[in-house]
This record gives sequence, structure tokens and C-alpha cells, in this order.
Amino acid sequence: MDAQLDFKAGIKDVMPTVFGYIGVGLAFGIVAHTSHLSVWLVLLMSLIVYAGSAQFVITSMLLTGSPIGAIVVSTLLINARMSLMSMTVAPYLQEESMGQNIAIGTLLTDETFALSMNKLNLTDRKLRPAWFHAANVVAYLVWAIATVIGALIGSLIPDAKAFGLDFAVVAMFIGLLYLQMITDRSKPLLRHLTVAGFVAVMMVVLMRFMPGSTAILVATILGCLFGMAVEHHE
Repeated sequence: MDAQLDFKAGIKDVMPTVFGYIGVGLAFGIVAHTSHLSVWLVLLMSLIVYAGSAQFVITSMLLTGSPIGAIVVSTLLINARMSLMSMTVAPYLQEESMGQNIAIGTLLTDETFALSMNKLNLTDRKLRPAWFHAANVVAYLVWAIATVIGALIGSLIPDAKAFGLDFAVVAMFIGLLYLQMITDRSKPLLRHLTVAGFVAVMMVVLMRFMPGSTAILVATILGCLFGMAVEHHE
């Protein structure tokens, strides 16, 4: 990763993360196949919903015959964190048009958000639509293709967990967090570790009292407040 912010740089920067999309996408396609969803439905869900964790939940809820209202509410709660990510990215694109911001926000994911935060460390805290569009579109297309391939070969792989595909996205986020910590020279490494440790502890505690998706949102907000408090104190 370098300081370039053109379309070509966006494609190059996002390539290492697509392996996570491929692993999780294949796993979702396999699960969807075993849940009796057609390949076309898998493709439509990937193109319209475009949210890995939400798609797994939707599939399981469809399989159990859950009401549409419950499915919609569950999906909104799971993806509520995207509002925080969009608000974090927005100040760096405030000079761009509303159309550009909407296009970027529509395809923003956890991975491209983390990628953009790492990119800021190399670009004097700047982002450009061309770079963001390239990263988002590549991730979007790879995800859709991977889920369809997973659905097509689902009958050949009865258990995705046996291949560790369900851990792909976790491994990818560990890598992105590591890169964020070592490239952000504006803050000491100890501060990064302290905030990350605080969020991890909060997740463990909160998941005892609330669903995982809600715990993620609350832990993220508490982590932001904790980070602000630590920085202000120092």
C-alpha cells in the first residue's frame, strides 16, 4: 500500500482482502445450498443485501420460517454499525458531491472501511472517490461471484467448517487491525493495544446480556468514547 489515491491504486490495495471475501463467500454459498436456496436467490441476496453476517442470519431465519418483519429487524440491527463507519469516513469526503458520497456509502463494508483507515496513514489524512470506488466495486463483485460459486459446488462440500472457511473473515480482520496499529504513527502502539483490549473485554461482558450484533455496536461506541478519554487524558 502506498500514497496513491487513483482507481488503479484502489484495485491494488483491496486485492489482499479479497481472499477473505472468497472464503466467507464460498462458505455462505455452501450454507445457502444446504438450506435449499437457489443459485439465483443467492446471487440476488449478495447483490442487494451485500452483508455476510446478515446473509447467514437471513438464510437461517428463512429455513426456520421466521416472519419477514423479524428478518428485517434482525438485518437492521446487525448492520447498524455501518452508520458509525459511514460517519467516520464522511469528513474525509465532505468536498465531494452527495452522489459520490451515496455511491461510496452504499458499497462500504467492514473491510473497505478498515482499508480506508489504513490508507489515511499514508495519504496525509486524505481519501479520493476513485480509490474508494475501485476498492468497493472489486470487493462487491468478488463477494457476489464467490457466493454463487459456493452455491454451485455446495453439494461437493457438506461441511464448510472442516476447511476453516468460516474463520477467513476473522483472520482478515486480525491482519487489518495489525496493519492499522503499525502504520498509524500519530498514536503510540500502547494506546492502540489499550483501546483494542478494552473493546475486547466489553464484547465478552456485553455478550452475556445482549445479542452479538447489538454487543458489537455498543462495544464500538464505548471503545470510541474510551479512546477519546484516553487521548484527552494524555
